[in-house]
Amino acid sequence: MKANSASCSGTRVPVSGDLAHRGDDPRERLRDLGPQALSDAELVALLLRTGARGSDVLSLSRTLLAHFGGLRGILQAPEGELCGAPGMGPAKTASLLAALEIGRRLATRRLHVGDRIRGPSDVYRHFFERLRDRPQECFIALLLDGRHRVTGEALVSQGTLTSSLVHPREVFHRAVREAAAALVLVHNHPSGDPEPSGEDHEVTRRLARAGEILGIRVVDHVIVAERGYYSFGDKGEL
Repeated sequence: MKANSASCSGTRVPVSGDLAHRGDDPRERLRDLGPQALSDAELVALLLRTGARGSDVLSLSRTLLAHFGGLRGILQAPEGELCGAPGMGPAKTASLLAALEIGRRLATRRLHVGDRIRGPSDVYRHFFERLRDRPQECFIALLLDGRHRVTGEALVSQGTLTSSLVHPREVFHRAVREAAAALVLVHNHPSGDPEPSGEDHEVTRRLARAGEILGIRVVDHVIVAERGYYSFGDKGEL
């Protein structure tokens, strides 16, 4: 019987539930039916491989998913809390978090330096997975060249969006330094609702005016949220 780490301290104890000794081995279902046929618990079990004392690996997997609120909850959980859960340890935690992060990255249409921004949907797909679970508002400036190709990005602020917090000085500092021709402004709404507030409208107008003075056009301001996005550019407000 295999052993598994009982805690992050590295202490090892015998465990039950090695997948190799189960008749309902998820690996067999994976081979026969394909990964799409497996439940979340079975997929997690494949990553964990062994269970905990008195609990097979599928039971451990179901317990983890229930405790943390599903796969997304596991991904958001503090590493120490996940590592300290019964039946877990540093190796299992690392494997699980790495696999979930790979899935998150594959689900995201990432923008790279040199990519051209074709519209707000490009911005939304790039930032959605990164910003959707942030508990605070994050304000980001996406730097563009004259053809609206990405040259970089700058985190301007974190916290409740206000005109005092998002000052033109901070927004345009890196854009001026790197000779950006244009900007796309991006921030998230932790509430999940992409509709702009009155403060969002005021900040957008203020930054657009500053951009006109500096010769750096604000092409769009995209609000990213769980229930979609709002584009000031699409609404004709820039």
